[in-house]
Amino acid sequence: MRINALTTSAAVVACVAAVMTSCSSQQAQQQAPAPEIATMTVSQGSTRIDNTYPATIKGKTDIDIRPQVTGFITKVHVDEGQQVHKGQVLFTLDQVQYQAAVDQARAAVNVAQTAVSTAQLTADNKKKLLDKNIISEYEWQMADNSLQQAKAQLAQANAALVTAQKNLAYTTVTAPSDGVIGSIPNREGSLASPSSAVPLTTVSDNSQVYAYFSLTERDVLNLVGNGERTLNAAIAAMPEVELRMADGSLYGQKGKVATVSGVIGAGTGASNVRALFANPSGVLRSGSTGSIVIPTVTDSVMTIPQKATYELQDRRYVYVVNDSNKVVSTYVTVTDMNDGLNFVVNSGLKPGDRIAVEGVGTTVKDGIVIRPKEAGAAAPAAQQN
Repeated sequence: MRINALTTSAAVVACVAAVMTSCSSQQAQQQAPAPEIATMTVSQGSTRIDNTYPATIKGKTDIDIRPQVTGFITKVHVDEGQQVHKGQVLFTLDQVQYQAAVDQARAAVNVAQTAVSTAQLTADNKKKLLDKNIISEYEWQMADNSLQQAKAQLAQANAALVTAQKNLAYTTVTAPSDGVIGSIPNREGSLASPSSAVPLTTVSDNSQVYAYFSLTERDVLNLVGNGERTLNAAIAAMPEVELRMADGSLYGQKGKVATVSGVIGAGTGASNVRALFANPSGVLRSGSTGSIVIPTVTDSVMTIPQKATYELQDRRYVYVVNDSNKVVSTYVTVTDMNDGLNFVVNSGLKPGDRIAVEGVGTTVKDGIVIRPKEAGAAAPAAQQN
């Protein structure tokens, strides 16, 4: 009996201790202050949305330089990246064989001229004899035919001389336009040929450059208002575009969309677009890359910071703060503003809603009560009891 009494007493003591511990824990939880979280009130307004598209830069003209005759390079007159002018000498090819061809053609012309002179004298003499009825008309006709043949051979020799002189001139390769020299894969001693797969170099006119990028079929439809205006009218109404260079900085000159292809690529589902930029300082070089930025100003839209959202199973959520300062996880659909900071809200929120903008995914949890403060404002002092 005494053992049972002791056991019963121990159990009572344990229960009392457990109840006291639970009460202490609940009291501690009740006494813990609600976390102080920055919030913002969602509102509507005008905003600029930047749509970016990868782009490739090319000079207004990129001309492959190839020789018109075959020969060994004897001198390279320019260097890579050099600014050149139309007519400036770029390369010189071996001229020996072409100079010899000119000399040979000139000698052939002299021979043909002598033959014409001789045939002319013979024909004139035969004509005088014919007029005196000393020879037959047949003999005179044969002499005249020989004269015409000699003249034809002279014309042929002159044509061969012109061809030889042109080939000799082609050994001096000049710039067809103003521009900047590209890479020069072949140097002195290399064989250059019109049929070579690799050109001697490229001359790029970079005074203006084209930025080539692509628009999806949906983008093109939005551009023409689903058929409400023509493509040319849509291009004329497009705002000036910007170019974000490879280092992330914006190019100092704004450009204008010049053309939009009327054909959607079967393999890509996109249409090629070309924007024109002035390049007075030569910063942009043919072959470089960047991104085209097309700004769109939209009225009556709601924007929220990206840091105020979190993603769960490919769906994006925000914490809405109700009138009781309780946070409620709310599903939203958004559009990226491409600034790395903000989203445009498509659905899930309305003007006047309060959302948490800090502690999302860490301090803030669905269903907790918070002490809201305006984002960027100093926190109110806690009251001391």
